[in-house]
Amino acid sequence: MAVEPFFDALPRARTVMARCDLLARFSEEDDRLTRRYGTPTLRAAQDAVAGWMTVAGMTVRRDAIGNLIGRYGGEEARMSFPPSASRMPPLLIGGHLDTVRDAGKYDGTLGVLVGIACVERLRAMGEDPVCAVEIVAFADEEGLRFHTAYLGSWAFTGTLDPVLLERTDADGVTVAEAIRAFGGDPGAIVTQGHDLDRYLGFVEAHIEQGPVLEAEGLPVGVVAAIAGQTRVAVTFAGEAGHAGMVPMALRRDALCAAAEFVLAVEDVGRTTEGLVATVGQLAAEPGASNVVPGRVRLTLDVRHAADAVRREAVTMLLDRATAIARERGVAASFENRNDNRAVACDPNLTARLEAAVRATGYPVRRLVSGAGHDAVALSARMPVAMLFVRCAGGVSHNPAESVTVEDVAAAIEVMDRVIGDWSGED
Repeated sequence: MAVEPFFDALPRARTVMARCDLLARFSEEDDRLTRRYGTPTLRAAQDAVAGWMTVAGMTVRRDAIGNLIGRYGGEEARMSFPPSASRMPPLLIGGHLDTVRDAGKYDGTLGVLVGIACVERLRAMGEDPVCAVEIVAFADEEGLRFHTAYLGSWAFTGTLDPVLLERTDADGVTVAEAIRAFGGDPGAIVTQGHDLDRYLGFVEAHIEQGPVLEAEGLPVGVVAAIAGQTRVAVTFAGEAGHAGMVPMALRRDALCAAAEFVLAVEDVGRTTEGLVATVGQLAAEPGASNVVPGRVRLTLDVRHAADAVRREAVTMLLDRATAIARERGVAASFENRNDNRAVACDPNLTARLEAAVRATGYPVRRLVSGAGHDAVALSARMPVAMLFVRCAGGVSHNPAESVTVEDVAAAIEVMDRVIGDWSGED
C-alpha cells in the first residue's frame, strides 16, 4: 500500500542500519552487546553519534547527567504555547543509547538515528524549518546499572528524585559518583529542568517489541498508550547450612521460598487479563553447591495498561511473598525500585503522527506498548507520541532483534512528514 516515497528515505534507511551495526560494536563485553550508563563504552557510542549530528549541521551538547542533545534549525522560541510567532518551539525526537545485557541493536538506538536521518534531509535541502528539531539520545533508559529506569529522561525533565543519587551499583559506586565520572554534575540535575515549555512535544520511532505489526503485514503502527510498570526488589532471608547435615524438615531454605514465589508470579500473570509479571533476576547466596541457600535476591516486574489492575496485582504478589516466607520460616523484605503510571499519548500529537502514516500510504494501526519508554517520564512535562516499527517475531532485548531496511525507510518517511507538517510543508 506504500505510495511514492515522499523524501527518498531508502538510502537514509540503509545509512541508519549501517550505523546501528557500528554502534553495536561499542560494548562492555566481547561476546554480547551490553552498554550501561556512565561507562566509557557509552561515552564512545555517544561520541560516534555526536559526530553524525555535527556533520548533519546540528549544534551538540550534553546536559548535567550526560544526555546527548543535537539541535537543528529555527530561532529561539517564544514561551507561549501554542506559539503565536512565525517561529515555533522545537520538536524533540530521539531515543536512548544504553542497553540491557545481551541486547539487540535497535531498541532505543533506532529512534536516535531515525531522527538524525530526518535532519540530514533538511540539511541536504538547505532548509531552516519553522519548527526547529532537537535530537536527544538519553543516557539511561533501561536502568541496567542502577535499576533506575528513565534516569536520563527524569533528569532531562528536572524531576529526578535526589534520593536516587545515592543508589549504588554492584560495585558500590553511587549514581552521583557515576555522573561525575561521566563528566556530568549531580548537583545541577535536581534543579536543571530543561525549558520544557518551549517544546512542541516528543516523538520517538521505536521497534514494536511485539508481534502485532508482523502478523498484520504492517511496517509501522502508532502507540496510543504505554502500560504502567512496577519494579520491586524482593529478598528472602533464611539460614545457610551444610547440604549434608541439615535435615530437610529443619531447613530455612531461602531459594525454595523464592522458587514458590516465582511460580506465584507466573500464575498471577497468566490469570489476570492484560497483565505481564516477570522475575528477571535471581541470585542465591552464598552460592555454593554444598550449602543450603540462606539468602535470595530477585526482581519483580509487573505491567498493565490500567494502573489499578497493576497495583492490585503487586499488592497480591507481595502479600503472597510474605505468606510464603512465614510458612517456610524465612523473612521477606521489599524495596520499591520503580512505580510508573500508565501514560496515554497526546491526542493532538498522535493525530499528526497518524496523518503522516496515512500520507505515507499505510493504514493506521493503534497499539498499546507494554514496554517502558522515556516518553513515560517526559509525558508529565510535554506532549508525547510514539511510532512503532515492525520487528521480526516481535523479538526484543535479545541479539536476534531485527528490522528491515524497508520498514526503517517507512518510519523515516513518516517522521519526515511529521516534521514537514510542523514546518508548513506540503
